[in-house]
Amino acid sequence: MRSVPRCTPVAAAIVTLCLLAACGKKDDKAGSAPPPPQVAVYTVAPATVTLSTELPGRLEASRVAQVRARTPGIVLQRVYKEGSDVKAGEVLFRIDPAQFQASYDSAQAAVAKAEANLAQAELKVKRYKPLLAAQAVSNQEYDDAVTAQKQAAADLATARATRTTAGLTLGYATVTSPISGRVGRALVTEGALVGQGEATPMATVQTLDPIYVTITQSSTEVLRLQRALAAGKLKGAGNGAAKVTLVTEDGQPYPQYGKLLFSDVAVDETTGSVAMRAEFPNPNRTLLPGMYVRARLEQAVNEAALQVPQQAVVRGPEGATVMVVGADNKVTAVPVKADAAQNGSWIVSSGLKGGERVIVEGFQKTKPGGTVTPAPWKGPVEAAPGAQAPAAAGAPAAAPAAPAVAPAAPTAPAAPAAAPAAAAPAASK
Repeated sequence: MRSVPRCTPVAAAIVTLCLLAACGKKDDKAGSAPPPPQVAVYTVAPATVTLSTELPGRLEASRVAQVRARTPGIVLQRVYKEGSDVKAGEVLFRIDPAQFQASYDSAQAAVAKAEANLAQAELKVKRYKPLLAAQAVSNQEYDDAVTAQKQAAADLATARATRTTAGLTLGYATVTSPISGRVGRALVTEGALVGQGEATPMATVQTLDPIYVTITQSSTEVLRLQRALAAGKLKGAGNGAAKVTLVTEDGQPYPQYGKLLFSDVAVDETTGSVAMRAEFPNPNRTLLPGMYVRARLEQAVNEAALQVPQQAVVRGPEGATVMVVGADNKVTAVPVKADAAQNGSWIVSSGLKGGERVIVEGFQKTKPGGTVTPAPWKGPVEAAPGAQAPAAAGAPAAAPAAPAVAPAAPTAPAAPAAAPAAAAPAASK
């Protein structure tokens, strides 16, 4: 007769332990459902915003004068120091004046001769006049004397004009600055022959205070702004000249404010842009012609602008969208039109209304239709010394969220730990 193995107390304890462990895992899975994820939200509210645009530009001197030799000759001396500031009329170069001095002296002598001839002719007319009354000279002789006097006066005027021309030529031998400004390097040296057949460039003087910046704006943006102003959606930034700020090549803001002088009357056909010119004070001569800068220009005022942080706007193939948290804390993807950026925010022209809550951080925790726990966004926070810098657009909220759910996992081994305590008495029986 075959013997049937009997269930020993040890085997029964093992089976009981396995059943209890399985039941514990099911209970843990049922009780570890995570709460709705927490996200940072920004409440949209209308505000008055001065709309400004940042445009690229190049600096230009307000006045530029190329110093040229106006008379031929050998350069004897460079008087100025290269790179220095000069006043209008200050001497820059000296050209050999010997030839021009001789011409001036000759013209001066011709003037003296013409003056003597005129004096003689006037004296002759003066003598002939009483003789004509006494009929001692004929009318013809008197008329000839008067004509000779007039010719002598004309000769004197010609001689004086020639002397003036010779004086100007002599003066051109001393080359002066036509404007006040900063003079660059010399383009000629001592001993060079200049002005022989052409006006030789010798140096360039540029006025740096004030200084101009030429900026360009697309004609499309100009038209959009004009239509918004005409429709009453925007108001003009002011009655006076528009205020302009400047950011230099190294990214630093320029401390002086500028003003817009004019906007060009035509669109550049090659670039499709409109040129504008602004003027900036430059007392320390820190701005130099040719520098690349970015100019921020105030153009209009939006009295009911809706702004959202830039990281709240997600751009994709279908355009810009934001994640809106409704009154029931459910998430909805809303398409928006965000055209202008202003101080780290997008100005939304359509798609949102005041009072709506927009997710700024925590995008990766949810999706449209999901439920979240909203918390007010505290704005960008600078990392403390030695701390890791925050990531962009919601990444900071993701990292702290993981440990919040992680402590639930270690609770699973708690059930098996209790089971041996209950099974031990069974084994000892």
